[in-house]
Amino acid sequence: MQKQAITTVNKSSCFHSATGGRRLGEKYKRGESRLLHCTAIQRGVSESLPSQRELTEPYWFTMETEKENTTQTAEEMTDRDLSEQIKRVTKESHIRAENTELMLSFQKGQVTLPQFKLLLCSLYEVYKALEEEMDRNCHHPSVAPIYFPAELARLEAVEKDLAYFYGPDWREKVVVPAATKRYCHRLRQIGKENPEFLVAHAYTRYLGDLSGGQVLGRIAQKSMGLRSSEGLSFFAFPGVSSPNRFKQLYRSRMNSVELTEEERNGVLEEAVRAFELNIQVFEDLQKMLLSAPKNKLQTSSTPVKMLQIPGAIIQSSPLFRALLGLFVAVATVGIGIYAF
Repeated sequence: MQKQAITTVNKSSCFHSATGGRRLGEKYKRGESRLLHCTAIQRGVSESLPSQRELTEPYWFTMETEKENTTQTAEEMTDRDLSEQIKRVTKESHIRAENTELMLSFQKGQVTLPQFKLLLCSLYEVYKALEEEMDRNCHHPSVAPIYFPAELARLEAVEKDLAYFYGPDWREKVVVPAATKRYCHRLRQIGKENPEFLVAHAYTRYLGDLSGGQVLGRIAQKSMGLRSSEGLSFFAFPGVSSPNRFKQLYRSRMNSVELTEEERNGVLEEAVRAFELNIQVFEDLQKMLLSAPKNKLQTSSTPVKMLQIPGAIIQSSPLFRALLGLFVAVATVGIGIYAF
């Protein structure tokens, strides 16, 4: 109990340090009318007095030139945004991840309870490593701007879900594949050697969780017959009242991180690695499901059910199929795909 109290104080201290003594999480609730303006100023977009040419050119020419310059400057700023750069370099990996067997199971609405439970086990280990390293590096200049433990931390939520499905002795029943262990090892390694690389992993995981949590949470609740919060804590973000506004804030904070060219390239390479590690986890989990005896996977008294949408609805409604595919492709919270 004493250790938990100390940890809480440390998190609070880091969070306040990272946000200038105020909770950034409260800012997005009031709207971010000044956020984009401040960000633009930080990136060098400032107003200046009109030049002699501007004073002598016809009015229409001046307005057209200003419009072109503004458009060009905005495009240059977007090209330099770290979030947009990550999106571009991981595009191919994103497509590959969408076509893993586990991903396809989500798209078909046919995820079994053993799949979901094994996935939670891997999420537990991954978030344990990620959040411990984020906590330890919360004062690092690259980590501090994106450190939102009160809003985004997932470890406690995953623990609650594991306790629901496996019982009070769930820690003894957690089983993860080799790919999950490699993923965790990498997170520990960069936490010690290259804390700025944590930006890539935090962005990949947290924004994906936040984007798709509500969608997949509702599907799981209805399909598996679960009560509102039991077994579905992972999908809930009680500290975030507006996911879209919070994601805007998060991206802005991440794009403001100052990196050398070498560090930026390293973060982009790490984002690709994060996807590859997630893909390997998906593939290993599927192999575990195919090779393990059914009675070994069914370690609790909860009956095996399917996270399944009735086939008649899927077959008869092209719109439903399109929406379900879109939700999964964009969100895919539980299986580690981010959304932009």
